[in-house]
Amino acid sequence: MAHEGAAGKGRTGGDGDAWLGIDLGTQSVRVLLATGDGTVLGSGVAPLRGRRTGVRHEQDPGDWWDAVCTASRAALAGRSRVRVGGLAVCATSGTVLLMDGSGRPLTPGLMYDDGRAAQDAARAREAGLLVQNSWGLPKALWLVREYRAGGGALGSVGGGALGTVGDGALGSVGDGVLGSGGNGVLGRAGDGALGRAGDGAMVRAGDGALESAGGGSLAGAGSGGRVRPRPGARLAHQADMITTRLAGHPVPTDSSHALKTAYDLEREAWPYTVFAELGLPRGLLPDVVRPGSRIGEVCADAAERTGIPVGTPVVAGMTDGCAAQIASGALREGSWNSVLGTTLVLKGAASRPVRDATGVVYNHRAPEGSWLPGGASSVGAGALAGYFPDASPAALDQAAQAHEPASVIAYPLASPGERFPFLAPDAAAFVVGKPASDADLWAALLQGVGYTERLCLDTLHFLGAPMDGPLTFTGGAARSPYWNQLRADILGRPARVPVQTEPALGMAALAAYGTGAAPTLEDAAARMVRVRTVLEPRPARTALFADPYARLVGELERRGWLPEPVAAHARARLDLDTAAS
Repeated sequence: MAHEGAAGKGRTGGDGDAWLGIDLGTQSVRVLLATGDGTVLGSGVAPLRGRRTGVRHEQDPGDWWDAVCTASRAALAGRSRVRVGGLAVCATSGTVLLMDGSGRPLTPGLMYDDGRAAQDAARAREAGLLVQNSWGLPKALWLVREYRAGGGALGSVGGGALGTVGDGALGSVGDGVLGSGGNGVLGRAGDGALGRAGDGAMVRAGDGALESAGGGSLAGAGSGGRVRPRPGARLAHQADMITTRLAGHPVPTDSSHALKTAYDLEREAWPYTVFAELGLPRGLLPDVVRPGSRIGEVCADAAERTGIPVGTPVVAGMTDGCAAQIASGALREGSWNSVLGTTLVLKGAASRPVRDATGVVYNHRAPEGSWLPGGASSVGAGALAGYFPDASPAALDQAAQAHEPASVIAYPLASPGERFPFLAPDAAAFVVGKPASDADLWAALLQGVGYTERLCLDTLHFLGAPMDGPLTFTGGAARSPYWNQLRADILGRPARVPVQTEPALGMAALAAYGTGAAPTLEDAAARMVRVRTVLEPRPARTALFADPYARLVGELERRGWLPEPVAAHARARLDLDTAAS
């Protein structure tokens, strides 16, 4: 059951002030212009598309910038009298690329769930770094090996380039996926050039983009040889490309996006010694600052493209999961935010890191030094489109109410491999049983996400994370009232739903904090976040979902993915009142 919550009170900043939050998601870029009390003055959305082939998932980084320009102009339309006090950018966690000093891409963007760098991840783990296959560091090592020195790659166009004569498409590779053409130049079929003349080059291994320490080309794939970057080339996270383009010059990355590239948040330093062993050039790495630090101002060229006023402060951001956590207001110890979009991300607040030897749970660091533990599952709403590409979600939600619980058990992974609540690179989506109808299958998918969410919370409890604070639902799926109530029933605990569930609002709050308009990030968020609804679990419904939840836990354990101690802990908690934990 749901009841309405009170709106946040107070203001941050003057009557004419507002802050801009920019969120780069999987399927779109969203921009919000919000005042200090959370009033949204304007918003804009621009779509993104990617390419998936097996474990590979890429996007064209040039599309990110174009989408930011489009969405920013829409958010600011008709708001010329509003003073933009600052902006911050969040992006998908673990998405990396190589770019030049002006923010122009030199490689594709390898997305957060791209799994091509499994061998590089194994090398990093052997060297003592606790990383998952899809994290930023393994993909950085892959990029260094694949795009290396010679032939003008990783530099400005002129002698083999991305960029084209005219604006035509690069050489076709037949399947629409970036791949090596006959001359070594990457291209894609039929949908235009990846970048423009002068934006840099993308050339496969063999033509080179990074120079060896001795001046020759890097040895073959997997050599781990020592290399140095061509002048101006740098490793970047998705948000870094946008902040660099906004500022017009290289800017530091933030420690939140750098976490999955193996930045040590406790020592606040890159592990340079280990990186040298792995062959990752020191000169390729950006400087790092804490989120909320001022890193630049919007330059004239970016202002012309985006409509953001010249001189607007650019504040170091955080990952999209952390941004959603800020937008939920879950910043006090024991509070948790569950972000349900394409995938599922849980983030909480703690005074110390939550230790996990498997690396499934990791810890971001808040601007003031406290910790934000959590994890990211590959289960999420993205799986729904795979089963129902032309669905009407509202109609299917209505029909699903007759199937509580569903007759089948589903584990709805949006992409291959699982990252949280257990680590299983070979995990695949499954449905146990034959659904009676489309409505039954839809219900099983929605419930499967809820069961996974419960297992994530049980895993965090198993690891000793503080769990006694409120739970908040954010993300695109939080727009579904039915799914929100279903999740609260499955979890057996209350959940809050804010008025604004978008990570972009979290970045607006971080921008307000970073420009001095609020004394703490928690204070900025408390003033901006308004609770729309508080969902109360229905005990009878919670009891109905206990048996299918236990069946899913058993199936995951049987397949060898879920460790037995965690499975036993989850089953034991079925007999307990989890409303406050």
